Amino acid sequence: MEKKENQGGLNIELSEEVAQGVYSNLAVISHSGSEFIVDFVRMMPGIPKAPVKSRIILSPDNAKRLLKALGDNVRKYEQTFGVIKEQKGPQIPMNFGGPTAKA
Repeated sequence: MEKKENQGGLNIELSEEVAQGVYSNLAVISHSGSEFIVDFVRMMPGIPKAPVKSRIILSPDNAKRLLKALGDNVRKYEQTFGVIKEQKGPQIPMNFGGPTAKA
């Protein structure tokens, strides 16, 4: 198990299983008054079902921190590797009974 020390002195443990990661090519985001839910999905061509591979539940303030951190990382990536070109994917119905979300 790998341990990383954050700037605040927090030791973050990363197991071998989690370190391998899970591939996702779609994120479905919904929210309530008290939390944001991010479902990471893997879609495969020609397969009508797309399983949720991971679900992350965040408080509103942590969702905002994630948004800022991701934006900062995208900016740094583009400074190093160039602008990320957005590709249009298939239109997927995003209404699962909660607020409509875009990813």
